[in-house]
Amino acid sequence: MKKWNVGIIGMGYIGESHIEAVRRIGLCNLYAVADVNAELAKKKAEEYGIERYYSTVEELLADPNIDVVHNCTPNFLHTAINKQIIRSGKHLLSEKPLSISYEEAEELIAVKNEHPEVAACVNFNYRMNPMVQEARAKIGRGEIGDVRIMSGCYLQDWLLYDTDYSWRLEPEMSGPSCSIADIGSHWMDIVQHMTGHTIVEVMADLKTMIPIRKKPTKQIETFSESKATEYEEKEIKNEDYAAVMFRTDKGASGVFHVSELCAGHGCFFNFEINGSKASIRWNQEENDKLWMGYRGDENRVIIRNPNTISPEARPYTALAMGHPEGWNDAFKGNIYAFYRYIDGGMQGEAPFASLEQAAYLIKLTEAIVKSSQTRQWVTV
Repeated sequence: MKKWNVGIIGMGYIGESHIEAVRRIGLCNLYAVADVNAELAKKKAEEYGIERYYSTVEELLADPNIDVVHNCTPNFLHTAINKQIIRSGKHLLSEKPLSISYEEAEELIAVKNEHPEVAACVNFNYRMNPMVQEARAKIGRGEIGDVRIMSGCYLQDWLLYDTDYSWRLEPEMSGPSCSIADIGSHWMDIVQHMTGHTIVEVMADLKTMIPIRKKPTKQIETFSESKATEYEEKEIKNEDYAAVMFRTDKGASGVFHVSELCAGHGCFFNFEINGSKASIRWNQEENDKLWMGYRGDENRVIIRNPNTISPEARPYTALAMGHPEGWNDAFKGNIYAFYRYIDGGMQGEAPFASLEQAAYLIKLTEAIVKSSQTRQWVTV
């Protein structure tokens, strides 16, 4: 069995999550990390026993021992760094969103098409929760009938106060959206992945509830509770709340809302799909359960059980029933799916999000922003 040597760029919150996931995968050897903050890169390398650390992308990509690179940098750096990774001949696993504009995404896809020997994945990790895969299998087998309605939300509270701040609020770094690009993209990806439908029309209402925030003069990590004592007041342009109605290519309709202003919600991510025979619902905070509702029969709650789960979902579950598998497990599952794909010679349809699928989510995000600005339906 080949051990793929892995390099991870970006040692922030999400970079450390990649470190934890890679260390759990037998196909991988966490070989190097890189960060523009050389001291941080050195600290993480020492903490996790990683052989090499670098302070630039160029240094890491020049290392011939590295096979695969994870890009965990902020949004505005994704396109340029992803191009460098692909051109280096190393496989790419990029954090989402793929880029800050659809135009940039198209440029990146063109580079990828010049290098068919390189595999590329975008980390929409919620796909790989085993009960999401179970829902997808049931929908695919026709157990809920024709999909008619999709609804749900994704709620967090880490931007609740005006003293909370993130680069995701700045268009120069995040692109023209915060809530939709950051968490709404996960919601749109998961329902399209499960149902096989494509969202083709949107009507949106985006709002910046806190128009002035106190930006710390020193960097504070995402989700951190530490409060800066020195700050500058900053006008906020990106939204912290969004509601979207939509229509799909197969005739379904739906609605979802997202926000980081919802007190008490750390990661309240849910969907409900209503079909012509039954309904199916999942909530990430109770991720081991899948609810199914019927008109002429008793409703039921399906508990994750690797002994009875569908064959399609079986590769994404490991623990015995009653031992909850959560966010970290789905995160690892998505990365593991990528390594199984490249280890298997990149054959067949990949289960993870491709560059093209991730690019379409950026196109959707731009359509949603446009809809909110023009106050009308927008065709994607």
